[in-house]
Amino acid sequence: MTFRPLKAAALAAAFVTPALVLAQSATTTPAAVQAGTYGVEPYHTRVLFAVSHLGFSTWYGEFTGASGSLTLDPAKLGESQVDITVPAASISTSNAKLDDELKGDKWFDVAKYDTIRFRSTRITRTGANSADIAGNLTLHGVTRPVVLKARFNAAGVNPLDKAYTVGFEVSGDIKRSDFGVTTYVPMVGDDVHLIISAAFEKKVA
Repeated sequence: MTFRPLKAAALAAAFVTPALVLAQSATTTPAAVQAGTYGVEPYHTRVLFAVSHLGFSTWYGEFTGASGSLTLDPAKLGESQVDITVPAASISTSNAKLDDELKGDKWFDVAKYDTIRFRSTRITRTGANSADIAGNLTLHGVTRPVVLKARFNAAGVNPLDKAYTVGFEVSGDIKRSDFGVTTYVPMVGDDVHLIISAAFEKKVA
């Protein structure tokens, strides 16, 4: 099948137009973000993790199906709050056999500890588009304080679902042994790097 130039141009426009609309409507200025209460947009929110595997390579995985809320006021960032929960059983490494092992009682024991939760206690601005988020992480039945670093991406009306959306990139480091997940330490690394790509949609009053 051969595309004629006109048909190819129309197809390209179908993909490009939403991006252009978003570029025109979105803001990358934190002060311009709408204050209010937001809910996690689960389809575009991912919790990724990376850990050393025997020192030879870095092993990656993710959790999906996040839920939770963000109360945001750019003018009073210190009073803003975030509360996110992810189902532990959503863990995925692209290896089904390994995923089943990780869900078992030697690792995450998802039958007993079915959720992972982060609740902020303090948000501190560190730059024009960045902040430190201190909070409590509950994993494998253990709750410990952690600090995550957040970078504001953009906010605006999503051209696909028309919802006002705000997005962040968040990262941090934890030791899994602090949460009682000690299998194969230190062969499989104790230090875990987290990357959270977070999208929130503003709730309509």
